[in-house]
Amino acid sequence: MATPPDLDLVHPFAAPPGPGQTIEIAPGLLWARLPLPFRLDHVNIYLIEDGEGWAILDTGLDDLPSRSAWAKLMDGPLAGRPPTRLIVTHCHPDHVGLANWLAQRHGLTLEMSEAEYLTALVVHLEPEALETEPYRQFYVDHGLDGETTDAVMGRGHDYLRMVAGLPKTFRRIIAGERVTLGSRSFEVLTGGGHAPEQIMLYAAADKLFVSADQVLARISPNVSVFPRDPDGDPLGIFLRSLRAVKAQVPDDVLVLPGHDLPFFGLHRRIDAMIQHHEERCGAIVEACRAEPRSAAELVPFVFTRKLDAHQTGFAFSEVLAHVNYLLRRGRLRHARTRDDVHRVEPA
Repeated sequence: MATPPDLDLVHPFAAPPGPGQTIEIAPGLLWARLPLPFRLDHVNIYLIEDGEGWAILDTGLDDLPSRSAWAKLMDGPLAGRPPTRLIVTHCHPDHVGLANWLAQRHGLTLEMSEAEYLTALVVHLEPEALETEPYRQFYVDHGLDGETTDAVMGRGHDYLRMVAGLPKTFRRIIAGERVTLGSRSFEVLTGGGHAPEQIMLYAAADKLFVSADQVLARISPNVSVFPRDPDGDPLGIFLRSLRAVKAQVPDDVLVLPGHDLPFFGLHRRIDAMIQHHEERCGAIVEACRAEPRSAAELVPFVFTRKLDAHQTGFAFSEVLAHVNYLLRRGRLRHARTRDDVHRVEPA
């Protein structure tokens, strides 16, 4: 979800690294970028000097362009210094897609939080479950049309096409522990909302903060309700996580995000993201004053540009996250309507 650009953020690197190249963020810390075949066309990965080699932080998708980019990195900037560790921040395909491939090629143990590993594993063990009842009824109940429902229901198979499996074992990373990579010590933070238990790393001595997708410079990450937790409150979890990061991490760190450019201005950016979601909530409440509306009917009030079925599915799930957030806080209530579609009105 796009947010207004924050002109007060400071970007110490004006441009990203090119294909197969790296930029040295700090001594022993490299930034690389892998392509994505989406509107958001890249993912950042970070390589941290660790003894005789490099610790890898995130992997990119399992596709030919990403594998080719890794080959260029291994033959170029990383040549002669093999990967030593493999840390993945969360379960989304652009971050975990090549984890199994890299682990097998280099004899590495995948390191993730437990919730992220298990969430990815569920899709691999039973992808067809995402296309059965009661999941389909969840979308119908909230007013989504058949074409968009079909597009959303196929996401489990899309996930499998973008992820090269998972190692059968992993090492659990837990909030509050410390991860030592070479000479650097990182405190582990976790955050929810965008993903169940996303890993972030804070190196106080170096004033570095790997924010993954939890804090991004230009966009707010997708925060969605999914049918396995239809009444969940991912937006509430996300906003609490942002406030916790602001309390735990000082403002003078260099933020290393999963997308876009590294930046200074963490606290300003967190404040802007919180305000952005509050404005979305206000727009939803206002739209419901004219008449009760379903989550699907509210999508055009939040996302004003034209969306295809795939984009509408993500937009619907995000709008429902705002609706559930407002219901839990007493700003909306369920409305009685003549059909079976779930609609809400101001409380």
